[in-house]
Amino acid sequence: MYSQIIKDFINRESLPQSYLADAEKYFIPLVNLIINKTNQSETATIIGISGAQGTGKTSLSELLEKILRAKNLNVVKFSIDDFYLTKMERQSLAVKVHPLLQTRGIPGTHDTILLSEKLDQLAKPDNSSIIQIPRFNKASDDRYSEKEWQIIQPPADLIIIEGWFVGAPPLDLDSLEKPVNALEATEDIDGKWRNFMTKQLEENYQSIFDQIELLIFLKAPSFEQIFEWRNLQEKKLRKRVGHSQNLMSRPQLARFIQHYERLTRHCLRNLPKKADVVFDLNEKHQIISCLGLD
Repeated sequence: MYSQIIKDFINRESLPQSYLADAEKYFIPLVNLIINKTNQSETATIIGISGAQGTGKTSLSELLEKILRAKNLNVVKFSIDDFYLTKMERQSLAVKVHPLLQTRGIPGTHDTILLSEKLDQLAKPDNSSIIQIPRFNKASDDRYSEKEWQIIQPPADLIIIEGWFVGAPPLDLDSLEKPVNALEATEDIDGKWRNFMTKQLEENYQSIFDQIELLIFLKAPSFEQIFEWRNLQEKKLRKRVGHSQNLMSRPQLARFIQHYERLTRHCLRNLPKKADVVFDLNEKHQIISCLGLD
């Protein structure tokens, strides 16, 4: 049954056929591990899937959702991105705290109060009320109206949260003094932006991450490889849609990705030691090794 679901998923998402080998070797055992964990819990089990852009975390979360629903589990799946602050809220934050906060992504640009509220609602086994989960429209850089939010019928058996820094431990305060790139050196000279991010990660995200019962990390070969994957995505988009002001040149992309460099490097160093399951990826996005499924 699993193999057919995987094959259909590969065809629908236009994934390379090499994905099938990885899925059958690694993701089917992962499904069995998740099912065992879910069967041992009286409340919804929370699974975290973490990985930088291009690692395949969204594809993995969607595939797991399809397989687990086929096992008659009520699965709730969303990205931490769905809980971004609205455009207006981030514009206000950019004025009050630091201009770089207008760019979404880092800790402090999410509505962690709303995320905690939704997790609390989903965790209640006796909750019979319909739960609405927000959705974020990246094209408009704003949250969808509530009438377009995801509707969940509880009780949930399993909650899958995916995101690029999901599960990240706090940053070392001593590391903040020295800029890690040109963006920090020229646009965050006093370190206010990176200190804000660090404080937010520690104070408002750790209590959320602590609820994760199984953390899965898709480990890219390096930060430099993440940039190349992202640049390739832009090139493919440019070929498909032609010139567009929404597509970034290589220099524009280099500046954009620097917003996430500090925390991405932090995750690459620390999440392999923290995560329950680690998939080590090569430059072609293929899994070359795995820890945690033995």
